[in-house]
Formats: sequence, C-alpha cells, structure tokens
Amino acid sequence: MEERMNNFLNLQITNENVNKVDKEFKEFMKELYASIKTLDVSERKAFGQIVNDFKSKMEERINNVKAQNTNVDKSCENVDLTLSKPLLKYGAMHPLIRIYKRFEKYYINNGFNIVSGPEIELDKYNCEMLNMPEHHPARGMQDTFYLEFPNKILRSHTSAVQIRYMLKHKPPVKIISPGIVYRVDDLDPQHTPMFFQLEGLVIGENITFADLKGTIMNCVKNVFGENISARFIPTYYPYTEPSAGIDITCPVCGGKKCRTCKNSGWIRVGGCGMVHPNVLKNVGYGDNVQGFAFGYGMSKFPQIEYKLPELRILHDNNIKVFKKLH
Repeated sequence: MEERMNNFLNLQITNENVNKVDKEFKEFMKELYASIKTLDVSERKAFGQIVNDFKSKMEERINNVKAQNTNVDKSCENVDLTLSKPLLKYGAMHPLIRIYKRFEKYYINNGFNIVSGPEIELDKYNCEMLNMPEHHPARGMQDTFYLEFPNKILRSHTSAVQIRYMLKHKPPVKIISPGIVYRVDDLDPQHTPMFFQLEGLVIGENITFADLKGTIMNCVKNVFGENISARFIPTYYPYTEPSAGIDITCPVCGGKKCRTCKNSGWIRVGGCGMVHPNVLKNVGYGDNVQGFAFGYGMSKFPQIEYKLPELRILHDNNIKVFKKLH
C-alpha cells in the first residue's frame, strides 16, 4: 500500500490526465480505508495518519491542476467569425393539437382542470364502474383491444380517467381529460382504430342539464365562431341519463348542406349527458350531488376545418401535408 501511495505522489499530473488520476485516486482511497479495518487496533492509528497525509497531498495536487484549467484565458482561443450557423428547420404544431389547444384554452379559462391517465386500462375502470357490467349489451359500443383477456385493455374512452379521478377526489369536480383512445373500427376514410378524444366532467350540487347545454353551446361558439351553432339529439350512452349526441353546424357549408355533412347541414362531433346515478354510486358519491359529462372526437375537427379527404391523413406523419396545413 505504501509503495502505491508513493507512486501516486510521484505521478506527474497534467491537464490531460487530471480526471483519470482523480478517478484512480478515489478508487485507491476506498481500498485504503477498507484495509485499515483489517489491521490490529494498535496499528490502525499510525496507518490512518499516513493515509490522511497522503489524501491531503493528493487532493491538493489534483485541485491545483483543475484550478489552472478553469483559469485559462478564453480570449486567446481562435474563433472564426465568418463561419455560418447551421440551417435550422423549425417544426410546426400538429393540426389536431392546434385545434385541441383552442378547446383547452376555453375550458381552462372557465375553471376546468386537466387530468390524464393510462392508455392501458383495467376493465374495471373502462367498463364496469361506468355502468357496463359483464355481458351488458352496451359493451358492444366499446369494443376495444384486449392485452390480457378479460381485464387488461387499451382504453376505449377517457371516461376511465374520470372514474380514477372521482375515486380520489370529493365533489365539486370540474375536469377535462384529453388523450388517445382505441376502438375496433375498420380503417377507412372516416374511421381509424385510434383517435384523439376530449372528455369533460362536472359534478356538484344543483348541476342541471341547462348547465351542460350552456357549456357545450358556449364552447362551440368560442372555438369556431359565432356563426357555428350546436344542437342536441337524443341518444343512448350507458354512463349518462338522459343522453344526447352533439351536432354542430357544418363549418364547410355553414349549414346550407353539402357533401361533407351528407346534405344535412350538421355534423356529429361528440356526445354528452347527465352522469348516470349508478356511476356516482360506484365511486362513492352521495345523493346530494349530480353532474354532467361530455366527449368530443377531436379528429373530426381538423378534418372539417382543413377539408381533409381522409381522417387517417392526420396519423400518417406526412411532414409535407402538415406544412401546407400550417
């Protein structure tokens, strides 16, 4: 050990090898401290003093060389001011996210919090607690991809996020839950097995269907302009009662009927309704609260706004197309 200590003390330390020497020195110190424990008690004190002296000398030498490196005059370095900077190519926000941000801004300004959850979900949160027990016919609307049958799946809606949130938070609740969801849909111009969804949930005392209607109407006009309206069409969802589909005035023709809206003047963009009492019961909420939920299929909006012939263009990652939409 003493011979190795002398070798370190006699070693020439330069700017080039200082980091390597420092690393080897610290590893050697660990060996020295470990060897002290193997000595007799009578020998430990004397050897420990030698080790401490060695440590102090080596640290001083190493620190002196490092200090010299930090004090080098940078002004003497040659800098070629004629060098051109590299050509930087800036990207652009995805058209789908660009429209989502308009929704997000509206809901944040109106007191909603943004929450997220896992895309790999349990059947318990995705179906059972949303009033769809095993063998319920409504599960056909939520067909999805099973990773481990029958309990682990790719979520079919972000309503599962709302269940997780309600289990951890007491009313009042005012949230939106955006994210990717999965359905067993055939890949065609208007459908993809993966799409972006935005859902919202409001729970509290004295929440009515009028509050739901006002929230949807105001959001549509705020995001798309005063000339765009929304209407509710009675429909069925297992986790809301009463339930409604959300239609908006076709932004392409302004409601005058065209191919985009299939000559109806309206386009279905989502669904909504008052939260089913069974769902509130499942998460442990009392009878003194009620609320509403809504959901938008966000992929519809950029397809309409940018007049895209196919929905899957949004997922092809074609930079040339996205630049034209920017």
